[in-house]
Amino acid sequence: MSGPDLIVTRHGAWFGGRFIPCSIGRGGITRDKREGDGATPAGTHRIVGILIRRDRDRHRALRLSGAKAIGPADLWSDDPKDPAYNHATCAPHTFGHERLFRADPLYDLILVTDWNWPGAQPGKGSAIFVHQWRKPRHPTAGCIAFARRDLIRIAKALTPHTRLIVRP
Repeated sequence: MSGPDLIVTRHGAWFGGRFIPCSIGRGGITRDKREGDGATPAGTHRIVGILIRRDRDRHRALRLSGAKAIGPADLWSDDPKDPAYNHATCAPHTFGHERLFRADPLYDLILVTDWNWPGAQPGKGSAIFVHQWRKPRHPTAGCIAFARRDLIRIAKALTPHTRLIVRP
């Protein structure tokens, strides 16, 4: 292993030798993730992509190498019946999905995980991201969320070897 691991528990996260408060899914941490259960999946995951709202990057804080800009048509499929389940897609899209270009700042910076990706099994859970929290410790729908400054610090320190380790 080389590079810093991001270790998440129900009490918070450890990264780069520091404890960082975070939010997890309202359903806690589970080893048996199901679509819609609100739980964060336990296990060792990878960060496989970075998505950014460049129009909200006033201070150039989010200028990250390899990041993909998202716009109003960008979606993420969360419908197990969709052939594009747990993948990025674009509007218009007739299956259930989540908008990535949101009015609130939660998805201004998204770290995409490899949970149930790329070979998604329908119903095993979708859109497990690391993103900005709504407010301290406010539960998510299954994602992991941090304060904006902590999320930016984590994103800037990622390496190709960084693991996301979620412990029950």
